[in-house]
Amino acid sequence: MTEALVVITTTETKEDAERLAHLLVERDLAACVQLLPQITSIYRWQGRLEQAGESLLLIKTTRQAYPRLEAAIKENHPYQTPEIIALPVEAGADDYLSWLSASLNTERTTA
Repeated sequence: MTEALVVITTTETKEDAERLAHLLVERDLAACVQLLPQITSIYRWQGRLEQAGESLLLIKTTRQAYPRLEAAIKENHPYQTPEIIALPVEAGADDYLSWLSASLNTERTTA
């Protein structure tokens, strides 16, 4: 297992997804955020079955940056209860994982 994480969240609009992605990368909380617009989510919310169009964000980060990343998502997300799920990266290309780690300015992510 590596220190890398892939964090998943969704937003209602592509614009919200882009705004959040820029914020996370600019604050050195994510090395990369990929946006997948126009997904369909089916879920239960407040006892009702819901269906909504959303954008999916795949956020590449590290365990060290995760607490601040989670806080930034919560502070800047339009949803009352945003999906925030962190998946461990079990393995990956050494050069990519090195780039990911180097892309996050640890002085700023721990300050």
